[in-house]
Amino acid sequence: MKTADLLELYDRDERREANFYNSLREETPHVVRFRPKPDMKGGCCILYSRLTAENADQVIEEQVADFERLRLEFEWKLCDHDQPPDLRERLVAHGFAIEEAEALMVLDLAQISETLLLPMTHDIRRITDPEQIYEAVIAVKEEIWQEKLGQQAEELAQELRLDGEHISFYAGYVDDRPVCSAWIRFNETGSFASLWGGSTVPAHRKHGFYTALVAVRTQEAIQRGYRFLTIDASPMSRPIVARHSFQLLTFTHPCKWHPSSTSSHRSS
Repeated sequence: MKTADLLELYDRDERREANFYNSLREETPHVVRFRPKPDMKGGCCILYSRLTAENADQVIEEQVADFERLRLEFEWKLCDHDQPPDLRERLVAHGFAIEEAEALMVLDLAQISETLLLPMTHDIRRITDPEQIYEAVIAVKEEIWQEKLGQQAEELAQELRLDGEHISFYAGYVDDRPVCSAWIRFNETGSFASLWGGSTVPAHRKHGFYTALVAVRTQEAIQRGYRFLTIDASPMSRPIVARHSFQLLTFTHPCKWHPSSTSSHRSS
């Protein structure tokens, strides 16, 4: 499939027509956005936009005003192919903080490397109990990043509890201690499954754990009948997945806005 056709399919399945169990989906002529349902954990985001050079600034101002009124922070999920071409610069001008770009990589599961189909030689376990999310999944990330991630643990435990059919968690163990973890989400209606959170503690890197996590999730995606697998790859993980036939589709840019951003921007 040509890159342009694959981008269009991705935009349709993963952005324009996306739905999340814990979010209210709001679509306008210009954006598709989400905010948490009452009593649900989760963040706010604009996942897709259809803008022109003529209306981009007005739409950005309208969205910022809406979220400012609600006193909610949100993320504008920007991709390199989004229009207009200077959308990133316009978001910066309206007070958004642009975080490090990630490479959106895609694997066609009809053209998979044999390496990802080999039987597991590492101790990789599927985590099915929401009560184990912290100790088996998030504790690994806390050890790596040296910060508390209790809120993420609560959100992921809620997701497994309420929408477990569309998410699977895995952890890799050495001497019964988790040393790596990751999860995979399955789009209910589209062609894509997506990889998230792959992390290995420093002492056990370069021992094949990251690849094992990719492999076990790839095999589950194939068993479920999905055609494509995606990952927002960091600079560290990009060369690893590239070795397994993941191809660059585009770059994504998390653009963060906080309720105080607009007031400070306007006063400057």
